[in-house]
Amino acid sequence: MAITNSEIAKIFNEYADLLEIKGENPFKVRAYRNAARTVENIGKSLEELVNEGYDLTKLPGIGTDLSLYIKEIVKTGKFSKLEQIKEEIPPTLVEMLSIEGLGPKRIKTLYEKLHIQSMEDLRRAAESGEIEKLPGFGPTLVQKILKGVKLAKKAGQRFKWSEAKEYVDDLLEYLHQIELTHLEVAGSFRRKKETVGDLDILATAKDFSEVIRHFIKYPKIKEVVSAGSTRSTVILNNDLQVDLRSVEDESYGSALHYFTGSKAHNIEVRKIAIELGLKVNEYGVFKGNERIAGKTEEEVYQAVGLCYIEPELRENRGEIEACKAGRLPKLVELSDIKGDLHMHTVYSDGKHTIEDMAKAAKEMGYEYIAITDHSKRLTVAKGLDEKRALKEFEEIDRVNEKIDGITILKGMEVDILEDGSLDMSDEVLAQMDVVLAAVHYKFNLEQKKQTDRILKAMDNPYVNIIAHPTGRMINMREPIAVDMTKILERAKQNGIHMEINAQPDRLDLNDIHAKMAKELGVKMSINTDSHNIYSLFYMQYGVNQARRGWCEKEDIINTRSLDELRKLLKR
Repeated sequence: MAITNSEIAKIFNEYADLLEIKGENPFKVRAYRNAARTVENIGKSLEELVNEGYDLTKLPGIGTDLSLYIKEIVKTGKFSKLEQIKEEIPPTLVEMLSIEGLGPKRIKTLYEKLHIQSMEDLRRAAESGEIEKLPGFGPTLVQKILKGVKLAKKAGQRFKWSEAKEYVDDLLEYLHQIELTHLEVAGSFRRKKETVGDLDILATAKDFSEVIRHFIKYPKIKEVVSAGSTRSTVILNNDLQVDLRSVEDESYGSALHYFTGSKAHNIEVRKIAIELGLKVNEYGVFKGNERIAGKTEEEVYQAVGLCYIEPELRENRGEIEACKAGRLPKLVELSDIKGDLHMHTVYSDGKHTIEDMAKAAKEMGYEYIAITDHSKRLTVAKGLDEKRALKEFEEIDRVNEKIDGITILKGMEVDILEDGSLDMSDEVLAQMDVVLAAVHYKFNLEQKKQTDRILKAMDNPYVNIIAHPTGRMINMREPIAVDMTKILERAKQNGIHMEINAQPDRLDLNDIHAKMAKELGVKMSINTDSHNIYSLFYMQYGVNQARRGWCEKEDIINTRSLDELRKLLKR
């Protein structure tokens, strides 16, 4: 059974975490982290590449040893070096790395001095004052630890949509080995929510008992919770719960509607049905005892006088009223995207050259891209000063002359400094086609200061887009405290666009803010923030987020032709 790229990446990241906690050579740690990043961002299955005999050392950051380790994982599902180190260091310590202020050295100290091995141990030690007594651990850090433990608990066992998708793809491929008439994943996964708690799968078949027998033999199951005649629940090896349900063909549409949710949306649909003297449930739409609809979702909506509502909109945020008024949006699609306005190259912290990025984007059918390496303050990302920026612009000119069929725009992701000024001179900013401004430090400013900081940056006449506006990292870092209404109003006033960052860890703007932007008439740009050619396919995740925010093609600036885009980028 296939092993997914994210599973391989997870193995390498866990090994790197444990090496770091152990105090191993940082270059060795970095090699495994880089390998994990490469693996996670490759568009094609590593297992397929191995089976095809592909030379893995051609991949960035993958040497001979790492190539052999990947082959070992693909063939056995395990990494022997990881198993060995787990005998020396409790793997539960890795969870603590998600807490702000807790690096590997401090986690090692907590383990050795206070014998802390779990989040619960950490919470108790923080609350009791034991941690504060350790050298290098002050009251400020203790507060960060308590906040981090609370955030980790709140995140629970929710999986990023992108991560869940890899398991979904593999599981559906397995289930399709037997004869089925319908097979669909419902729930929050189908609504494209940014995180998924569990999976609800609906299937119809001539012999559902065969489906259950086949399902519970899926090789990646850790535990079979139940295996009934019409429903089975299992826990996968990664602790993701999957419920497989059987329904009759006549009820498939009703069941799909019911289990897709959201609960709030379904309640509103049922209220409308009651007013019409009907009853809606997972088995169909009934008038008395007669089922009058239910084979398809379209039938269900039509029976209660509604048009079909896309799954991403089903959150009871006005979609039913919009449907009745004929104002439902025609949601943006991946095929509408004509370019990507946020990506990094070897000039800063990217892995590929300008030419590499341009060729990969051209293969995707894009009309244009913007190269937006970091500015100088972000030293960890080898940010560019004015001199290096101008050198990069010269190379962009050369590559533009060399490659036909795609235009490379000059840009930069410029840091918004604490006082709201920009980390690049206006003289150089004036030479750019697109300027992205972003917060990369001082995340903990109180709301007014943080908001004022961004508002001041937005008054710079060269800023075009605010990148990943709240700085949040899903399940890892809370969004910065900002007054989003004020920021969006200033964006409207100044002709600035907001980014929907498609990185699966970010998806920022969130869906609520994207809908706010649309309603205020603020345009958005869906960008991948790619640091290598393999991340360009992240665009799908950004489109998912835009759709949840009710965005249409005209709301997104990078659905426009290059000429139209240039006009929109003029302040």
